[in-house]
Amino acid sequence: MANNQDNQSGNKGSNAGSGSGDMTVREAGQKGGEIRKEQLGPEGYSDLGHKGVEALREERGPDAMSEIGREGGETRKQQLGPEGYSELGQKGGERVRDLINKGKESEGNE
Repeated sequence: MANNQDNQSGNKGSNAGSGSGDMTVREAGQKGGEIRKEQLGPEGYSDLGHKGVEALREERGPDAMSEIGREGGETRKQQLGPEGYSELGQKGGERVRDLINKGKESEGNE
């Protein structure tokens, strides 16, 4: 799956076409992240993420995360096309509606 994602984005791993069975850069990064998460635990890993966001905001300004999200949304819209992006929005809306209904049911049972 990682290779599929690499190929879709145009970024091939360091072993592309080598047939050596080595990890791609993406796979190595994922493995390192998992190891670090185990070392730090959930709270420590979350703290690390918050520090990264703060550093990004200091470097790029207070709207850095919004800009990154907007760019990602535009990329996803291009990948899916108008129909696919619309379908994604409908699924998201259904999920929100289900969560709201679940919350209302939970309140009624207390």
